[in-house]
Amino acid sequence: MRYLILGATEARDENGGALPLGGSRLRALLAALALRPGRPVPVADLVDDVWADDPPADAPAALQALVGRLRRVLGREALASTPGGYRLTAGPDDVDLYVFERLARQGGAELEAGAPDRAARTLRTALALWRGPALADLPDGDQGHALRPEAHRLAALERRIEA
Repeated sequence: MRYLILGATEARDENGGALPLGGSRLRALLAALALRPGRPVPVADLVDDVWADDPPADAPAALQALVGRLRRVLGREALASTPGGYRLTAGPDDVDLYVFERLARQGGAELEAGAPDRAARTLRTALALWRGPALADLPDGDQGHALRPEAHRLAALERRIEA
């Protein structure tokens, strides 16, 4: 399974087919979990990420319902329940943001090592992962998560131009 959060949130199966995520809250939940692949995320953090400043009256129950819907789309094994939260059963190489960061570091190292052609190819591959603003499906009040990836994108673009 691949998780795309550099643009509109998407989940892709092993054949590259897009899975039907549906509404904005479901996409926000997946984006929030994909930011922390393989790590437990407390319910309170997920509520903040999904609803920002406007959580429903019974936010934990609403979150539990969203988790159930997301499990139906991704498969039960994709989301694990943890004490006080949930965990996306994925690693960094399953999330485009972390693949981008790895490739951007690699391209920077290649440039520093005096291999500008190889660096340019690697950085082009990294930048091609972007399909729009990072974490576009998180509520407007929570775009703080997107600042670091956007800064890394600009740095990678500068390095590609330099190469």
